[in-house]
Amino acid sequence: MNLIVAADKNWAIGRNQELLVRIPADMKNFAQMTTGHVIVMGRKTLESFPNGLPLPKRTNIVLTHQADYDGHGAIVVHDEEEMKKVLAQYDDDEIFIVGGQSIYTMFLPYCKNAYVTKLDYAYEADTWMPDLDQDENWKLVEKSEEQTCFDLIYHFTRYENTNVKSFL
Repeated sequence: MNLIVAADKNWAIGRNQELLVRIPADMKNFAQMTTGHVIVMGRKTLESFPNGLPLPKRTNIVLTHQADYDGHGAIVVHDEEEMKKVLAQYDDDEIFIVGGQSIYTMFLPYCKNAYVTKLDYAYEADTWMPDLDQDENWKLVEKSEEQTCFDLIYHFTRYENTNVKSFL
């Protein structure tokens, strides 16, 4: 399993159910990495997508406690056991965890790679993911050259989990 996220200096990932910032190169990177693969998210993340619809050319899986939730074509699961049954159908390397906060926290131990667009700025936020720099199981293994979008500096990074647990 993989995780993909854009996070600021404090590992903030969102505010008011929106991304902190929209960087065209980051959006392109996200699309390139996840197209043709499985993306796993919570209900609020799905609802934050354009028109609240699943992303095209991907298998969208949504975890929600709402029993009658309409995923508009996404596969809807309601608990961890149901998620295990659904994810067992896919190759582990094909799965990308895409948010939000509780989904990142739940799946972090099972992810081998975390692709993090690290933003060199601290935003006002209400949603975070765990700080991989402070987690002894995660190691920064790749960092791109400095990127800029207007005056925002960021890097594409990859962290590797040295103690991956099996989800299935």
